[in-house]
Amino acid sequence: MAGTHPDLALVGLIFVLAGAVKGVAGMGLPTVAIGLLGLVMAPAEAAALILVPSLATNIWQFVAGPSRRPLLRRMWPMLLAIIAATWASAGLIAEGSVEGETAALGAALLLYAATGLARVRLSVGTRTETWLAPLVGAATGVVTGATGVLVLPAVPYLQALGFEKDDLVQALGLSFTVSTIALAAGLASHGALHLAAGGASALCTAPALAGMLLGQRVRRRVDAATFRRIFFIGLLLLGADLLLRGARLF
Repeated sequence: MAGTHPDLALVGLIFVLAGAVKGVAGMGLPTVAIGLLGLVMAPAEAAALILVPSLATNIWQFVAGPSRRPLLRRMWPMLLAIIAATWASAGLIAEGSVEGETAALGAALLLYAATGLARVRLSVGTRTETWLAPLVGAATGVVTGATGVLVLPAVPYLQALGFEKDDLVQALGLSFTVSTIALAAGLASHGALHLAAGGASALCTAPALAGMLLGQRVRRRVDAATFRRIFFIGLLLLGADLLLRGARLF
């Protein structure tokens, strides 16, 4: 139940699983972690716990690729909008009711899972990118500030830009890194990020990295399309459960 304090073994297991998903898919650690943690604690507490593991794994994902400067030059309008909107909306998760936060988290996961399962192929041209990037960044920031979910609509948008596979993984790492930093700053500005939470989040980094390394090994043995379907179906069920839990508590 949201608001309780699960034991460390359960939290560690959640981060191993979330890290493994990221190791296989190149994304999903904060989404899976905050979704599962949302079953046993308030979303604001879950958001604070994911900060250090999310930051560590996404910085790793970004700096490991070869296209750091080109991606920064191309993505900066979106990234600035993410920072501003996350900062402005972080009060929604920091100061909202547990019931409302849980329902909003469930709705965000449902929407992301439905988008992923639909496999809608979008394409964004250069001219459209110029004005759409800040709007996508602002929308991503609002969702991040309200739920702690970093993926909407940033992931579908980045997929629509036509990046090569490795550049897309690196771009996702950059987007999630900026979103995580902005979320941390927003939570801190609303008094929802304390030293104890930061220490607990740091402790979660080791199991997340271990899971990520495990997932990278598994990646070569798993059919990508099958894993993708299982991943999004799992998120769909998790989002529905959180949405219903939040609705029942209103």
